[in-house]
Order: sequence, then structure tokens, then C-alpha cells
Amino acid sequence: QVQLVESGGGLVQPGGSLRLSCAASGSILSIKTMGWYRQAPGKQRELVAAIPPGGGTNYADSVKGRFTISRDNTENTVYLQMNSLKTEDTAVYSCNAVVATIRSPLTFHDYWGQGTQVTVSS
Repeated sequence: QVQLVESGGGLVQPGGSLRLSCAASGSILSIKTMGWYRQAPGKQRELVAAIPPGGGTNYADSVKGRFTISRDNTENTVYLQMNSLKTEDTAVYSCNAVVATIRSPLTFHDYWGQGTQVTVSS
């Protein structure tokens, strides 16, 4: 019913930048919070940044001042601009959206993208 497709991952040197995109499509009626999570090898998945439809962003302490989340509500797309990347930012990044569909207009469910690898290495 709902698909999230991510793009923009890759290999970058420390101090470099990447921009991730995640487009939601399908029988979408409404989207609440959209966000980015990441999971490094041997670690639990953690929230990187989140943004509700009206703004008011939330960031993990480890990325504050370096990452910026934004969204385009007309395109059902969320972005993550990552600057000053560090080796510890290496992880699989997944986007998340809390969505109500046309078939289930009163219930919001979590949907996930397939994940995109971000590797920060010299």
C-alpha cells in the first residue's frame, strides 16, 4: 500500500557531506512524523532525526549542528542533509513515515524504507 524509497547513500571521506532522500508513495491519505533512523553493525537502531508535518525537528545529540532534516509535504518526501560526517556516522540509514492510508483513514501505521548504506572512511 505504501512504499518508501530512499536514495543518496554512499562512501564519503570524513568531513564530507551527503544528502539522503526518501519518497513515500502509494495510497497515502495523510503522513504524520517522518524520520531517519540508522543502525551500525553490532548496535541497536537509533533515531537520527524526525520532523512532524508542521515543523519542529528533533535530532539525536550526536548529530545536532551537523545534520538537517526537512520535508516536502507536497511530494511526501523527507530529506537528511549530513555535513561534517564522521566515521562513527557509518551505518545503514532507513527512513520512516507514520501514515494513514485511503483504505484505513483512521489508523496510522509505521512504514519503513529498505535502507541505504552510508560509509564514512578515508
